[in-house]
Amino acid sequence: MSSWGQQIKLSVFGESHGPAIGVVLDGLPAGERISREELSAQMLRRAPGRDKTATPRSEKDEPRILSGMLGDKTTGTPLCAVIENTNTRSGDYGNLLTVPRPGHGDFTGFVRYGGHNDIRGGGHFSGRLTAPLVFAGAVCRQILAARGICIGAHIASVGPVQDSRFVPEEIPEELLRRLSQSSFALIDPAVEAPMRSLIEECRLSQDSVGGVVECAVTGMPAGVGSPMFDGVENRLASLLFGIPAVKGVEFGEGFGAAAMRGSEHNDAFCMKEGKVATVTNRHGGILGGITSGMPIVFRVAVKPTPSISRPQQSVDLTTGEETTLSIHGRHDPCIVPRAVPVVEACAAIALLDLLLSSGQPLPRTDPE
Repeated sequence: MSSWGQQIKLSVFGESHGPAIGVVLDGLPAGERISREELSAQMLRRAPGRDKTATPRSEKDEPRILSGMLGDKTTGTPLCAVIENTNTRSGDYGNLLTVPRPGHGDFTGFVRYGGHNDIRGGGHFSGRLTAPLVFAGAVCRQILAARGICIGAHIASVGPVQDSRFVPEEIPEELLRRLSQSSFALIDPAVEAPMRSLIEECRLSQDSVGGVVECAVTGMPAGVGSPMFDGVENRLASLLFGIPAVKGVEFGEGFGAAAMRGSEHNDAFCMKEGKVATVTNRHGGILGGITSGMPIVFRVAVKPTPSISRPQQSVDLTTGEETTLSIHGRHDPCIVPRAVPVVEACAAIALLDLLLSSGQPLPRTDPE
């Protein structure tokens, strides 16, 4: 399935080298003001061909809204947008029809769809399909922002090079806004040079490198989510794992909690500005699958780009013989910088869906 959601129904369609890709968002509240400029700004953060760390494939990624908006406001009916693919080189993928790329979905897609899957540029398995996700997230982000909910993420690491981490108890909105407007989002700008140097080293050696994206959300009210199978972690993770190349998600202290004692991991409760809060925030803003009112903090592990130019061992699916594969085409030496706005977008979609599912009122905090 390429659809998701309960109150917000999200459906992504298209292939990397098809005429267009797109998204349908059903269930949005009516009368929400949406800035086209803010939509474009988020699309540009993810768009290819604008930075040496990304694929040289250049796409404008200008969404054309077909329905669901009248002027600058949502109508409450399905919002549909398409993004044209204008710079494809499908011939680069001819040798992948029968020889799958190691680390990619070529082989599993071949088996799942009996060889009928579109292999060009990865088809529906391509990271290109994150462009519609960013559009949908940019819409949901503005609806949340009008309620005082702020989302921002940064490149926590590229390979062994690490950025500073969020202080999970107090995350300034100014920091999240700065990160959410950056194309190479970092808390500590000093680590940009070594990160770029490592990515360039991988590009020149026909290799790639992975990393981690850390995301935070402030302003979410307490009491959103449900225990067991419909918790905040469940819903966020189900959407985040829809991002190609994501191999792990952790919340709060995450896997680090496994090495701690309860006395170390538990967050003591306190009163702060008339509300129940916690002194620390190792739980990442979620307890029992339900928001605690503290900042939501989670991290996403992004694997290295599987399409690398180095010769790799594979199998010819028509002959059953082992062979050497040389991959052509244009690919990111590191997906992580462009994954940052995608992670933010998924957070926005999931949290708006959760808020609407909770039945809590959505009063605006900004003047109309």
